[in-house]
Amino acid sequence: MSAKISPRLREIVEALPLKPGMRVLEIGCGPGVAAREIINTIDDIYVLAIDRSGKAIEQAIKNSPKEIETGRLQYLQVAIEDFSLEPNEPLFDMALAIRVGALDGRHPKTGDIAFPRIAKALAKGGKLFIDGGNPLREVSLDQFR
Repeated sequence: MSAKISPRLREIVEALPLKPGMRVLEIGCGPGVAAREIINTIDDIYVLAIDRSGKAIEQAIKNSPKEIETGRLQYLQVAIEDFSLEPNEPLFDMALAIRVGALDGRHPKTGDIAFPRIAKALAKGGKLFIDGGNPLREVSLDQFR
């Protein structure tokens, strides 16, 4: 694992049930620290990391040239409530969101739009993890499927 990660974020990444071959959607990636950590920890994994902030995405791209070059990490500027898969894009096995107000209850109206979009982007059995547990908690998407 890389050294430039906070203990809290490292604990969150280590708690994820990651496996080779997975497709992971990180929502609210900020400067891309968790996305890079996932890519550098698990071989044969793909992460699409999104954030509504253009500045955050710009910084994430600047900090991730090696990881992006592998083809296993991509950044996209989009708010989760506006996110949808590209035509013929494979579904994701997992979604991760850390400090995302639309998903942790701080912005419930946005969450009403975001949760169905996440459910639609995940494969059957795909899971959504957010912070606020010990260190994570799984959020059920059953009502949106």
